[in-house]
Amino acid sequence: MSSEPDRSSAIEDDPVAYFLEDVRFQGKSERTHDAYERVLREFEAYLDERGLDVRTANHRDCMAWIHRLRSSVGESTVATYASYLHRFYDYMSQVGAFEDNPMTLVLEEIDESINTDPQRRDVSVPAMRSFVATIGHPLDRAVVLTLLKTGMRAGELCNLDVRDVHLDVAIDGAPHRAQLEGRPNSVYVDDSPEQGQSYNGERRTASNKRKRATTIPIDPELSTVLEQWLAIRPDPQSDADPLFLSTSDEWGCRLTPDMVHHRVESHARRRGWYRSGGGPEENVTPHYFRHFFTTHLRDRTGDRGVVKYLRGDVAQDVIDTYTHDWGDRVREVYRDHIYKLL
Repeated sequence: MSSEPDRSSAIEDDPVAYFLEDVRFQGKSERTHDAYERVLREFEAYLDERGLDVRTANHRDCMAWIHRLRSSVGESTVATYASYLHRFYDYMSQVGAFEDNPMTLVLEEIDESINTDPQRRDVSVPAMRSFVATIGHPLDRAVVLTLLKTGMRAGELCNLDVRDVHLDVAIDGAPHRAQLEGRPNSVYVDDSPEQGQSYNGERRTASNKRKRATTIPIDPELSTVLEQWLAIRPDPQSDADPLFLSTSDEWGCRLTPDMVHHRVESHARRRGWYRSGGGPEENVTPHYFRHFFTTHLRDRTGDRGVVKYLRGDVAQDVIDTYTHDWGDRVREVYRDHIYKLL
C-alpha cells in the first residue's frame, strides 16, 4: 500500500492518472476506463491552453468547456462527458485531494438547460409504483419517495436537515424550525444554501436553486417512509443534523448529489430505465423525478400555479398568493391530487 507522501505526490503529479488508476481498481471495464481517460484528458488540454489546471478550475471554467462541446457533439454526449467530469471531481474531493466539486452546480444547470424540453421517457403512475416497490433499503426508499412526492432537486434533498421536517411523530431531540410552526406534515426547502458556503453550521456541497423558500406538504405515504428511515438512521457526523445520511463508506455523513444519483441510477438500471451514454430522453435520474412530479401533478390539478409554487419556480408575489392561506390552498390541492406510490 502506498504511503501518504507517495499518495500526495501521485495526486500532485497527475491527478487524472491517479483517478484513472482507482477507476481500474474499482473493477471498471477497460472500455469505461478509456472513455474516462479520453474525456478527462480533453478537458485537461482545454484548461492547459488557457493557463488553468484541473486542481483549481472553478464552475465557470467547467461550464465554458461544456459550452464549447455543444458546437461539436450532440446533447446526450455533452451530458455524458459532463457526468464523467463530475465523477472525477466528486471522487477527488471525497478523498481530500481537491477542496470541492465545481461540477455539482454545472451538472444541475445542464439538467435544466442543455435541453429545455427533452422528450423524456413516459412513465405512468402504476409503473412508477411498481418501481418503488422494488426498493427495499430504507434510505433509498426515503430518498426516491421524497424526490417523487416533492419535486425537489437532488441538491435540495441533500441540504435538508432534520429541523426542516415537521411530522406528526416527534423526532427525538430535533425541534422543527420556526417556519414550520402551525404547518404539520410538511418540509421546508430554503433558498439560502449555496455550494461551498456554511449553512446551519456546515459547509454545503450543493446549492438550492429556488427563487424563494418553499413549504411542501408531506402526505401519509411519505410521512410513513420518512418515519421508517428516521428509526434506523445513523448518528450524524455533522452538528447540522442532516436528514439523509450515508449508510456505506461515508457512514453518518450527509448525502451528496452524486451519491443520490448513483443510488437512483442503480435501481433504474435494474429496471431497464438507465443506459450508460443515454440522455435525458431515456434515462431515469433524480432530475427525472422532478419532471415526473411536475407532469403528473399538473395534469391532475390543472393548476400550474400550485405546481410552480411547490417547485420553487415562482416570484414573491405569486408565493404570497399561495401562502396567504397556506393550509386551505396548497395543502388541500396537494392532498387531493398527489399520486399514490405505495
